[in-house]
Amino acid sequence: MADSPETSEEYMRSSNRQNRDAWSIDVNQDPWEIPLEKLNPAHPDLFEARTVMPYFERLRAESPVNKTEESQFGPYWSITRFDDCKFVDTHEKHFSSDIVNGGIRLGGQANPDTDTPFHLPMFIMQDPPKHDEQRMVVAPKFSPRYLTELEDLIRVRAGLILDGLPIGEEFNWVRSVSVELTGQMLATLFDIPQEDRHKVIYWSDTVERLGDPDYFETPEQGFAELWKCWEYFDAVWKEREGQSEPGTDLISMLVHGESTRNMPPNEYLGNILLLIVGGNDTTRNSISGGVLALNEHPDQYAKLNRQPSLIPNMVSEIIRWQSPVAHMARTAMEDVTLSGKNIRKGDKVVMWYLSGNRDEQAIPDAGRFLIDRNNARAHLSFGFGVHRCVGNRLAEMQLKIIWEEILKRFKRVEVVGEPRYLRSSFINGITDLPVIVHRA
Repeated sequence: MADSPETSEEYMRSSNRQNRDAWSIDVNQDPWEIPLEKLNPAHPDLFEARTVMPYFERLRAESPVNKTEESQFGPYWSITRFDDCKFVDTHEKHFSSDIVNGGIRLGGQANPDTDTPFHLPMFIMQDPPKHDEQRMVVAPKFSPRYLTELEDLIRVRAGLILDGLPIGEEFNWVRSVSVELTGQMLATLFDIPQEDRHKVIYWSDTVERLGDPDYFETPEQGFAELWKCWEYFDAVWKEREGQSEPGTDLISMLVHGESTRNMPPNEYLGNILLLIVGGNDTTRNSISGGVLALNEHPDQYAKLNRQPSLIPNMVSEIIRWQSPVAHMARTAMEDVTLSGKNIRKGDKVVMWYLSGNRDEQAIPDAGRFLIDRNNARAHLSFGFGVHRCVGNRLAEMQLKIIWEEILKRFKRVEVVGEPRYLRSSFINGITDLPVIVHRA
């Protein structure tokens, strides 16, 4: 029987583009002129155009807990102040992360049918106790002892990457440095050949492009690419399962973990993608975001050159300023009153880390990039509570080392063209950053 129009690839392709067109937006419209209930700060075009911050400024000022009634993601509450974000993050019994309730990002689908490739459970999209049990399997890989063992390796790799850059010639910092360092680290954590790191980066990029018809005309096409990721890591799983002695890499940990050894394929893929995106997108966008921030604040770049000892503190300020994960979503499991607003059971709630990190009530001079900021580590970017980023110390170490090595070699990494940004309201990403490096 021929496919009906409702299920044909042509229909899906048309539907995907029509959905994007239906929610088109004037990215330059003044958000102060839009009714509060019609503000849709989650629109990906605002992030690609870098015009979303005024939306958050208005919401923090007038309606810090605000409901958007209609959007391409359905209705949702925006949580835009630091303390309210922290409250939601630390009350996991009231606000669920579970994929069956919609998961951790806008656009997540509540679909418990494990036979469909669109349902990819992962431990960040689970509630305790399952979340805690699976997280504990991989957590030892990010312990202080293991990170100490990685430090020299990261430094050697950072040095080789920087030494290979063209002096006085324009290139894309994102691809040549940020992606390269994080890709090599992922290959090490998984103990796969370094030449396969480019596949891992591609699959990481695919996750953020599933709903973008400029990359995949239908979601099925994107998921077909992600299942190639499963095929690759299924072979790795079988190889690690057959080893006489358990390895210490992340795949071996999953193979032998009590709560992960019997995962179905879609759950294994989900957890692999979580580790890939967590290890790649956040760190790489902070590496790129730091270069951009210092160029936009030349007084801070001059301060850094005078005081390299500020690097550890600057790393925290970069992570706050970039906020590489723009939001995390939850689903209310009961009626909750927050900042005077009544959130109902079943409502989608969005913690805007990007906005909370600019909250002047919680962070003095939050709108300024200050590499010597007091208490710089008090930011939202890694989350709070049971879902706090398991790899946060590794991310900080990579940023610290890359900047130490940059200052040894270059007087300045100069941004010489307009950055290009990811079309996503989940990962606050930079795709292209044209630069020229100048020797110290």
